[in-house]
Amino acid sequence: MKMKKWYGGVLFASLCMLFMLVILRYGYMKNPIVESYQTTVPVNGTNPLEWINSAFSPVTQNPEPATQVISADIVVSSLFSNSNLTNEELRALQTWNQLNHLLDHTRGLPNAAEAIKEAVSVWNSLVSSIKEERKHEANDSLNERRKGKQCPHFLNNMNSSELNDTSYKLRVPCGLTQGSSITVIGIPNGLLGNFRIDLTGEPLPGEPDPPVILHYNVRLHGDKITEDPVIVQNTWTVAHDWGEEERCPSPTPEKIAKVDELEQCNRIVGKNINQFSIPKTSRRFSATDEQSKNRTYFPFKQGYPFVATLRVGSEGIQMTVDGKHITSFAFRETLEPWLVSEMRISGDLKLVSVLASGLPTSEDSEHIIDLESLKSRPLSVQSPLDLLIGVFSTANNFKRRMAVRRTWMQYDAVRSAKTAVRFFVGLHKNQIVNEELWKEAETYRDIQLMPFVDYYGLITWKTLAICIYGTEVVSAKFVMKTDDDAFVRVDEVLASLNRISVTTGLLYGLINSDSHPHRHTDSKWYISSEEWPEESYPPWAHGPGYVVSHDIARTVYRKYRESHLKMFKLEDVAMGIWISEMKKEGAEIRYENEDRVNNVGCKDGYVVAHYQGPREMLCLWQKLQQGKGAQCCGDNRR
Repeated sequence: MKMKKWYGGVLFASLCMLFMLVILRYGYMKNPIVESYQTTVPVNGTNPLEWINSAFSPVTQNPEPATQVISADIVVSSLFSNSNLTNEELRALQTWNQLNHLLDHTRGLPNAAEAIKEAVSVWNSLVSSIKEERKHEANDSLNERRKGKQCPHFLNNMNSSELNDTSYKLRVPCGLTQGSSITVIGIPNGLLGNFRIDLTGEPLPGEPDPPVILHYNVRLHGDKITEDPVIVQNTWTVAHDWGEEERCPSPTPEKIAKVDELEQCNRIVGKNINQFSIPKTSRRFSATDEQSKNRTYFPFKQGYPFVATLRVGSEGIQMTVDGKHITSFAFRETLEPWLVSEMRISGDLKLVSVLASGLPTSEDSEHIIDLESLKSRPLSVQSPLDLLIGVFSTANNFKRRMAVRRTWMQYDAVRSAKTAVRFFVGLHKNQIVNEELWKEAETYRDIQLMPFVDYYGLITWKTLAICIYGTEVVSAKFVMKTDDDAFVRVDEVLASLNRISVTTGLLYGLINSDSHPHRHTDSKWYISSEEWPEESYPPWAHGPGYVVSHDIARTVYRKYRESHLKMFKLEDVAMGIWISEMKKEGAEIRYENEDRVNNVGCKDGYVVAHYQGPREMLCLWQKLQQGKGAQCCGDNRR
């Protein structure tokens, strides 16, 4: 909170200094394909990108004259200046320039300014890579180098002779995604048998240590708080130091929360083993052990081998040991799984093997037989559409985007360009991931890059970008937002909109008219009184699939341009708040509830099914093609 207040003061001072340059803002917001990019260079001739770094430094007593300060809008736009990108390449940046006011809209969004600052560095690296590739397109050595950069589907080290050291690192080139897992086989040894497994992110420039996305600490002989064995989970960043510990066994078992419907700490941990059914085959709890009658259950024991797996879910990371779920750990802000770059193991542990599987990997487009059928048709500026569907996605979710392309993006309405589908994706901290994403954008022409590093707390900016695309880049009667793990029956959405026969003031989806802010700090959706002082939210539609009419999307963009748009980190609730404000200003609003939009999982007869993996996507599409109707598949049925 101190950092937020400090940054708020710096930002306010900076904005005051920028007042004299405000006129520059409105000659600059044009379609990047139509007009060339412009930059304003400081009078001292220094790099214009350095301004954005100064904005995050303490204010000096003798600041430079205001005439030397570069507008935040110009800094964001300057990321494209002198890049010599072709019109074809710029198709992935059709909303970028209209988003160059984002530094003015960081209030209410955690770590928003930092995400833009980080984007400057990673974008410059990507542009350099693009230029390098152009120079050596026919160079076989470069092609071989790029093939070596492909994100691998799995990694393993089965050579125990290389794993006996007290510390081990496994590089994860392209991060983790939902379904990714890392399995460790080892034996606690040494004096204490304590060991740690850390999932770390990319180190930031100027910072000695990388952020710790998950710290999994096994203390077989307890610590300062307890003498009993305990597992401690936590996170660490330079800005916030260590977060709040989560301990298993929990000191407050009555308050144990759930992550992906699994308890943060399995209640059997720390309990007498005779109260539970423990497999007799487990050597560490053998019935022949005379002390077993008084032993409490703990999944690790000194001198005994274990198989532990960290698996990424939709809400957090699950740990199983010898096939039994032990702990869960919810993702924390700016510490998302796609940002993991390395696993570190240290302590009193003899490693036997390490295996990472289900890792995000991009498609080899050169070997796709039906490649042309997967490419989106180019849309001219202000092309008339019945529906634009904007899909939230993260950079390394390659498989999910391919599943969407092969399934519901094959509807006739999409292939005939009456409906357009675009993925809205933020930049990644990892250079390899950004390069793969750029190649994907070039190949399929359906990706819109965002001028910030992707964090969960910034998805509201993507909602804004979808509204911009649907009104400023193309002219769509309706604009829809969905996720890359949602299956959308495009024909049913269009049929419903036709049946409703309302073209203005429409919010269509699964409407929630009676919801309240979560005031518990341990809630994933925690909202402070400062963020939202009222006791309830205005009506809003759940994020997996909602539609707004053209006039609402256009008003969202207008209010953003006029700095009258309230930013709120829950993007679907944010849209409800924006529409509520329009209603207060006299707009006639119709809330059209659609029960067939499934917020969690799938129900037969769905219009939108959420939390569907690539396999489920293909299964749902196959059933529709076979004439079986909207029947659900797999375990995601609800």
